[in-house]
Amino acid sequence: MKLFNVYPLFDVTPVKAKDLYVYDDKGTEYLDLYGGHAVISIGHSHPEYVKSVSEQLRQLGFYSNSIQNPLQVELTEKLGVLSGCKDYQLFLCNSGAEANENALKLASFQTKKHKVLAFKNGFHGRTSAAVATTDNHKIVAPINAQQDVVFVDFGDIKATEEAFKIHEFCAVIIETIQGIGGLDETSAQFYKELKTLCTEHNTLYIADEIQCGFGRTGDFFAFQKHGIEPDIISMAKGMGNGFPVGGILIHPNIEGSYGLLGTTFGGNHLACAATLSVLKVIEEEQLLINAKIMATYFKEKAKEIPEIKTIKGRGLMLGLEFENPIAQLRKNLIFKHHVFTGSSKNPNLLRILPPLTIQKKHIDAFFEALKHVLNETI
Repeated sequence: MKLFNVYPLFDVTPVKAKDLYVYDDKGTEYLDLYGGHAVISIGHSHPEYVKSVSEQLRQLGFYSNSIQNPLQVELTEKLGVLSGCKDYQLFLCNSGAEANENALKLASFQTKKHKVLAFKNGFHGRTSAAVATTDNHKIVAPINAQQDVVFVDFGDIKATEEAFKIHEFCAVIIETIQGIGGLDETSAQFYKELKTLCTEHNTLYIADEIQCGFGRTGDFFAFQKHGIEPDIISMAKGMGNGFPVGGILIHPNIEGSYGLLGTTFGGNHLACAATLSVLKVIEEEQLLINAKIMATYFKEKAKEIPEIKTIKGRGLMLGLEFENPIAQLRKNLIFKHHVFTGSSKNPNLLRILPPLTIQKKHIDAFFEALKHVLNETI
């Protein structure tokens, strides 16, 4: 048997990791400024994370959602306080795509409608309805294309208003900051006007915070900067620091009923233990504050490099845009200077998504490596 060949792989084989460093099978140390697609939020193998998951595994690793699970209650309370979303309700699942599937399904149940408004360059997952709302026709199979989705330009309020005049939507799904699309964020006015349109037209506003949430921007959720109140908030990636966890926060105006949503593995004991440890570390180590401080320092250092055309994003969800494609630059960073970074739909954008525990010394090391790579390329 062979693996199904769907991933282009770099010739690096990690075998262990600690905080911002990954070590391969040859003993080479890599600086990780990508965190496996923004997943590693509190650093690799954080002692609190290892302790929490290990202790829970020794007691009880799994049972289904047919029994009481006090860890889910504890997680709900802790998340409500730290996120500032105390009045919301929590439904736990296993991934970002699954979070968005449940968000879209719930919106359709609530409004009795089926059409969705999404935005160009957005990415919401690779399953059924989630992939249909993703602006990438290459990954949308015919069975997914049966979903009824309308795309408009990100940040174009006139086009959005016209879409509402023509169509009946159950939901609008939007990344506050587009991740794979290229770190774009539009104006607070747009998000507010979009929410007003949703309210006027009985359409649920789904804030996709899968990549930009859980503290990555320096706010717990990226939408909070803009003063809006989504109907549903989807989350995943940084929730479990590598353990598969996803979830949606649901506005109190939406009522649940038995069987409305469900999952076998979602909210299992290990997932809750992992997420609780992440929340504990975020709070105790003040990682939201650190994200903002390190972002300011990173941007100051980036301004010293003339080849960088634009600095995009906020907090520790950052992008460096160059005049030319960054594919070779990224390979040189990995293989010559042992630094992990990311790419995006924008071929000229280098994506930076480090653990929230990053320090100035890590940023200094990255920019030294980047300067060397740029000099080597010239």
